[in-house]
Amino acid sequence: MTTDATSAAAAAPADGPEILRYAAFATDPAGGNPAGVVLDATGLSADRMLAIAAEVGYSETAFLVPGPGAGEYGVRYFSPLTEVPFCGHATVASAVALAERVGTGRYLYRTAAGEVPVEVAEDADGGLRATLTSVEPRVEEADAADVDEALALLGWAAGDLDPALPPRYAYAGARHLVLAAGTRDRLARLDYDFDGLAAFMTARDLVTVQLVWRAASDVFHVRNPFPVGGVVEDPATGAAAAAFGAYLRDLDPAAAPAVLTLHQGEDLGRPGTLHVDLGTEAPRVRVSGAAVDIGQEDSAS
Repeated sequence: MTTDATSAAAAAPADGPEILRYAAFATDPAGGNPAGVVLDATGLSADRMLAIAAEVGYSETAFLVPGPGAGEYGVRYFSPLTEVPFCGHATVASAVALAERVGTGRYLYRTAAGEVPVEVAEDADGGLRATLTSVEPRVEEADAADVDEALALLGWAAGDLDPALPPRYAYAGARHLVLAAGTRDRLARLDYDFDGLAAFMTARDLVTVQLVWRAASDVFHVRNPFPVGGVVEDPATGAAAAAFGAYLRDLDPAAAPAVLTLHQGEDLGRPGTLHVDLGTEAPRVRVSGAAVDIGQEDSAS
């Protein structure tokens, strides 16, 4: 596949939109983060999109509407409970789905968070890899009272944190609270107050909490509680990966340029790998990964 991206080839069946299912940030359908994908959501209301996302049951489903220009799409993202401004794994999944149907190349996603360029290319093994470029990120200090409340809801103690990676709020299309565990064991033990954390996050406009553990200077293990979306944990989170990249660059500007490797989903039995590029298009952050088809079915209208 080498042609430039133009438009979605998957036509909607007469009885409703075609719903694709892809696992992002993995080459194995049993790994990564599953996403629903509707390549042509023309005419669908927000209520219908939310209902479809609930039927699919994944952390997010992406709904694309072809735009006026070649390779341009309006994109909305829905979890089973709510719309989110941006979703990285559903962006990667939908871009690979497009490329499989109309060819590799560059796309422009117009999202609620802003314009997100996405490029799909073949990797060395002949598979497809999508790279998204985030909206302009920002990083904010996390209030000590907020951190204390979040730790209590997670069942963590202040001593569980890595002092070299202080808590921050980070945004690159969606807002996240970044908390760094001091040990891999602390990260592995996730048992939190679902309703309490959902209320905490809603009050602060958070999409996930980004829990990380640093294995090496450029290698991290990450987890993302997502109760506001009706999901205990997101298996691989591209938006949070972009925000985390911005966080690290803000913490240590000398760390860029660099390419980070994030391992996520291992504790859920759905391992995935995300690559975060710091510096290619600073201040924006690039996140890349593979995606694989895990089956599809049509929904009733």
